[in-house]
Amino acid sequence: MTILLFLAPFSVGLGLLAVAAFWWTLRDGQYDDPAGDANRILLDDPDDRPEA
Repeated sequence: MTILLFLAPFSVGLGLLAVAAFWWTLRDGQYDDPAGDANRILLDDPDDRPEA
C-alpha cells in the first residue's frame, strides 16, 4: 500500500512532464506548416538524387 505514495506523485509528475514537452513543441513552432511538410516530400529535389 505504501507503493501508492510513490506511484501517484510519480504518475502526476510524468503527466506534467508530457504536457510541458507538448507545450514546448507548440511554442517552438513544430506544428506551424503541416500542409507544407506533407507536400514537400513530393517535390523532386535534384540534390537528393544519388550520384550516377
